[in-house]
Amino acid sequence: MDRNSIDWYGPMPAITTPFDAEGRLDEQALAQNIERLIGDGATGILAGGCTGEFWALSMAEKVRLTAVAREAVAGRGPLIVCSGAITAGETIALTEAVAAAGADGALILPPFFVRLTDDEIFGFFAEVTAKAPVPVMLYNIPGNAGNVLTPELTARLAGLDRVVAVKESSGDWDLFHGTLKATADRIRVFCGPSSVFGVAAVDHGADGTIDCFPNVWSPGGLDLYFAPLRGDGARAAALQETGRQLTTLFTSEGRTLYPSTKAAMELLGLPGGGPLRSPLKPLDAAQREALAQGLAAAGLMPVPA
Repeated sequence: MDRNSIDWYGPMPAITTPFDAEGRLDEQALAQNIERLIGDGATGILAGGCTGEFWALSMAEKVRLTAVAREAVAGRGPLIVCSGAITAGETIALTEAVAAAGADGALILPPFFVRLTDDEIFGFFAEVTAKAPVPVMLYNIPGNAGNVLTPELTARLAGLDRVVAVKESSGDWDLFHGTLKATADRIRVFCGPSSVFGVAAVDHGADGTIDCFPNVWSPGGLDLYFAPLRGDGARAAALQETGRQLTTLFTSEGRTLYPSTKAAMELLGLPGGGPLRSPLKPLDAAQREALAQGLAAAGLMPVPA
């Protein structure tokens, strides 16, 4: 397998995992969010990733999440589900489980917490991909995982049979661009922080974008991919500025990305927000009010009275 074995491309939002008041998976809100995003132009869906609070979901919940998302996507694009875990055995079991539930691909990050050498990371992926029943998208998010997939290591991993793509979410342009140059001839390269440099990524040949912001900013967050592709520089520049504005808003004044995303969805009346899984906590009143004002300033909602 390689980049030509799959047709993954374009903006594939990393969706939230909605929960009801009792903390259970809100299947209706999940399906509604997927329907809205695909209707707005999403070319695929990434479920159960960092934005989807994968670290707080049981295996049974991940399987059910996959099944509900599979039905909602209804063949209108690939469904990729995060099956990352610390050990190879657990990662293989999760990958097999989500594949059986309907995932078209698995997003897998290197083991987190424990610091590993490049050879150890390669060995982990070699073991996992040897048994993966679906194509694998590598996930580089060193700020969370603690282990980095450098361009050189990603190039090695691109030689593994099941590896077909990488989601480069380091937030470091040099790492992203280095990965793109080192691997784009063999695997598909997706830009994670598209809100920060997605336009430049597409201009340099990225195959697509995978970001949380389309959950609250759609179709704008999706057109961040399409505008530069069709050569609409003015539209692309305006969208990139909005993306940067939202990134700062969601991660300042004590706010962090995932609670801000769900809070913004609630403020905008969009399905998929609501409760968070512990240890995440909802924004306090002052943070929520500042978020509402920022969303209004970015043109996503009316100015609060």
